[in-house]
Amino acid sequence: MINVLFSANPDRWAQYEAPLRSALDAAGLDYALSTEIAPEEVDYIVFTPDGPVSDFRPYTRTKAVLGLWAGVETIVGNQTLTQPLCRMVDHGLTDGMVEWVTGHVLRHHLMMDAHIHGQDGVWRAGVVPPLAKDRKVCMLGLGALGAACAAQLVSLKFDVHGWSRRPKAVEGVTCHAGEEGFDAALAEADVVVLLLPDTPATTNIMNAAAFGLLARGASIVNPGRGPLIEDEALLAALGSGQVGHATLDVFRVEPLPPEHPYWAHPGVTVTPHIASETRADTASEVIARNIQRGEAGKPFLNVVDRAAGY
Repeated sequence: MINVLFSANPDRWAQYEAPLRSALDAAGLDYALSTEIAPEEVDYIVFTPDGPVSDFRPYTRTKAVLGLWAGVETIVGNQTLTQPLCRMVDHGLTDGMVEWVTGHVLRHHLMMDAHIHGQDGVWRAGVVPPLAKDRKVCMLGLGALGAACAAQLVSLKFDVHGWSRRPKAVEGVTCHAGEEGFDAALAEADVVVLLLPDTPATTNIMNAAAFGLLARGASIVNPGRGPLIEDEALLAALGSGQVGHATLDVFRVEPLPPEHPYWAHPGVTVTPHIASETRADTASEVIARNIQRGEAGKPFLNVVDRAAGY
């Protein structure tokens, strides 16, 4: 019998119980799934950081902690967590992110806001975008989500450049890496999409110097992590016209406080961390697959590199 502890916000149990049982059944596993199992009897923990488990020392039998979130910045530094930690990578989350990013890149590329917000009797015939092939999009982050979004934008014929800490190759994307490649990736970019993890190395990576590299009037799309952007520098870049608009889905403090200047700024679109939610059905399939691999003695999928922070 494999004991699987579900440790997440209590509201998620109703959402995940049936899909998890269905996925574990389909995997042919002999299991017990519950929100209450004695720590010393737990084999796997299905986990979100807002759940009840924060001290992993009593879980001496646990083979892996299986996260339901793609982000791990709030747990990766937990010194009591010595078991393998796996982050969530699943096609439902990826598809959702691709759709959200593509929609907002197209919105900025086509300058749709000029017409959507301009229903005032003025005939704005001069608002005509270039073709996608003449629009440079910079994807900061070429992990599973960034690479998938970049590939979709390539299919629409955008001039896509990507940046990652280590060299990567994505078909159709001009890839840059390391400190020496950062400026080249951003240079004269018309749209920048941020899909980097939140680590000490990426905090405030979009600062005044970075904004200054972009094409004047560039658009920022951030569905990644709030600390990637230096807020004061973005507000200054918006004020000077160096950045034309920012669509922000993530923030240092969430929910974004009502008094935050982003809410009232005409050059900012705020969305409430909805770029891509984990889907219970597809995430449950990933969890079941990882438990199946663990029981077969195979390496777990999507194991977090603690040193790198993701």
